Amino acid sequence: MIQKAVVRMSAHNSASHRGFTLIELLVVIAIIALLIGILVPSLSSARSKSRRLLCLSNERQIGIAIYGYSENFGGSIPYGPSPAPPFTTTNFYPCPGSVTSLISLQSGAPVGLGLMLDNQLANCKRVLFCPDADQNSLADQQLANVGIGQAQCDYYYRHASGGSVYVNPGTGHIKLAALGPNNQGAPIRALAVDVDFLCDPALAVFGVNMRTNHGQQTANVLFFDGHAEAFDNRDGSFTVDARRGVEASFAKILAVFETADTR
Repeated sequence: MIQKAVVRMSAHNSASHRGFTLIELLVVIAIIALLIGILVPSLSSARSKSRRLLCLSNERQIGIAIYGYSENFGGSIPYGPSPAPPFTTTNFYPCPGSVTSLISLQSGAPVGLGLMLDNQLANCKRVLFCPDADQNSLADQQLANVGIGQAQCDYYYRHASGGSVYVNPGTGHIKLAALGPNNQGAPIRALAVDVDFLCDPALAVFGVNMRTNHGQQTANVLFFDGHAEAFDNRDGSFTVDARRGVEASFAKILAVFETADTR
C-alpha cells in the first residue's frame, strides 16, 4: 500500500510540474496576439481623442485670454500691428487684421495672438500649439523666435471684420462685442481655427510648411462667445489647400472662417 501511494504521489508531482506543450504555447500566443490586435487600436483611438480634447481646451484658454485682453483695452480684441513692406512669401502678413497663424513678424514684433504672450498667455504660451498636430511639435522653436523673427502657432486668428484680406481696415479698435459682418453678410462668430494648410513641400525653404491637425478628420473652432467646438473636416471644409499656389491662401483662410461663422 505504501509503495502504491508513493508511486501515485510521484506521478501526481510529475504531472503538476509538466511544462506547456507546443500546441498550448501556440494557443496562448494566439490569444495574446488577438488581445493586442483588439486593444491597440482602441488605445490609439483613446489617445487621439484625448489630444483632440486638449486642443479644444487650448482654444477655450485662448478665448479666455482674448476676453482678458479686451477688458484691458476697452473691449477691443488683439489687433495689428502694421507689417513692414514688402509682402513676400516669407512675410506672411500683408496688412493689419489679416487672418494669420503668425504670432510675430519678421521684425520680431508680436502680432495677432502673439500680442497676448507677455500678459494673458505669459504662463501658458504652449496653448498656442495643438497637442494633436500631425507633424512634430513646433512650440519650442517658434516661441524662441518671438521677439527676434517670424514665428507661427497652430491656430489661425481672425482679428478684423470681413472686408478684403489685402486692404487695411483702418482701425485698431475691433470690438469683441461688435465684430461686424463677414464678406457673406453673416455675423462674424469664429475667432480662431485649427491650422490645416497643404502646400508644395518645395516652399519649405521660404518657411512655408504643410501643417495639419487631427489627421484632417476634425477641426476645432473658437467662437467669439468663448466656447470652442469640434467639426467634421473629412470633406476638407476647414482645410486650406495651397498646393497649386500660395497666392490665394489668405482668401482661402478667410473662407474657412466664413464657413465656421455659419456652424
